[in-house]
Amino acid sequence: MPSTHKVAIVTGGSRGIGAAIARQLAKDGHAVVVNYAGDATSARAVVADIESRGGRAIALQADVSKEEDVLRLFRETDAQLGAPMVLVN
Repeated sequence: MPSTHKVAIVTGGSRGIGAAIARQLAKDGHAVVVNYAGDATSARAVVADIESRGGRAIALQADVSKEEDVLRLFRETDAQLGAPMVLVN
């Protein structure tokens, strides 16, 4: 499947290494979910950067230490971008 049809979730994607990975995945053609626990502003900034470069991304809040948050993260990803093919933890 071409990478333009792949959806990636990057946990901790709003800062540091996670943000760099999210940007690279988007550059490589993935639609990216920038997951964050609490810093929505940073997550939105990463999404805006990806979109400004022609990529597709959304920010989703979820605490990955909580099962119900993880389930919601995957449900929302599927509903908004499609089934995730890549997970970066």
